[in-house]
Amino acid sequence: MEVDVMSNISITTVDKSKIDSFDFENVKFGAKFTDHMLVCEYKNNAWQQMEIKPYSAIELDPSARVFHYGQAIFEGMKAYKDDNDDVWLFRPDQNFERFNKSAVRLAMPEIDEERFIGGLKALIDLERAWVRKGQGNSLYIRPFMIATESGVIASPSNEFLFCILLSPAKSYYSGKIKVQIAEHFSRAANGGIGAAKAAGNYSAQFYPTKLAQEAGFNQVIWTDSATHTKLEEAGTMNVFFRINDTLYTAPTSERILDGVTRKSLIELAKSEGYQVEVRPVLVEEITKAAADGTLKEIFGAGTAAVINQIEGFSYKEQYYQLPELKDEECFALDLKNKLTRIQNKLANDPFEWTVKI
Repeated sequence: MEVDVMSNISITTVDKSKIDSFDFENVKFGAKFTDHMLVCEYKNNAWQQMEIKPYSAIELDPSARVFHYGQAIFEGMKAYKDDNDDVWLFRPDQNFERFNKSAVRLAMPEIDEERFIGGLKALIDLERAWVRKGQGNSLYIRPFMIATESGVIASPSNEFLFCILLSPAKSYYSGKIKVQIAEHFSRAANGGIGAAKAAGNYSAQFYPTKLAQEAGFNQVIWTDSATHTKLEEAGTMNVFFRINDTLYTAPTSERILDGVTRKSLIELAKSEGYQVEVRPVLVEEITKAAADGTLKEIFGAGTAAVINQIEGFSYKEQYYQLPELKDEECFALDLKNKLTRIQNKLANDPFEWTVKI
């Protein structure tokens, strides 16, 4: 059955939903998807009609530019369901703005708010049964755009595909992790695309992360490309350090992604009375603080995991174990609990971050 919504979204629904056979308790993060997806093509210098249709494969010419020159960007977002069965987004305006910043940096067309946020709301409204109640449950949202014009000439594409996928999720990481501070590899460089949420940023991380995992670590804390003296991100997340009772995190730059969870935690921590400093964080000061016992916590921050605690790190073949804190002493756990309660509508939202579908 095909229905027009707001005169610019075509909706085709599945004959039978797969939700009744879906194992929500044992789903692997990002591995399974809901019944429908949203697609919209960019051709002739204009975005075309949006379409919500059954989740299915995308057919592309082998010479599509995305395969050869990597024009591909994405976002990561979540939807939550409260005890009244209402569905909420968390700061979608921030993802919309960052998506377009990424598009500009990769010579891709910006998308309008009606298609990004309006289309997203229409898709989630159709799939609201896939959003499960309970803190820790969410619907992960993956908007992305790829270059689809055929031809292997080294130039920007003139045709693109915007798509949104939905995936039921629980926690991305489980438990504390061990990390390795990068001494040679870097996530990004000045003048590059580190501030864009570009697919290539992640593929470039896979090899050094593989090396770290082979050495017994879970992830890498990236250092700046020029001197390898400044700590920048942890794996695919922004990173925070607690020395004594002050939280430190690096400022955003051409190399560091402007994480939505990161900026939310900074604002939340300040409102809760925590001391927060946004400034360059040096490897030397963190190893010194670890050695003298003033380094209390390190944690990553991102949409998928919200906060992931780090139990220790390695640098120049020396391992530094962080202290074992009681749960009530952990800034990371306190902030994670407070932020997820806001996201799940279990606490007041004084910041007006949540948006009802």
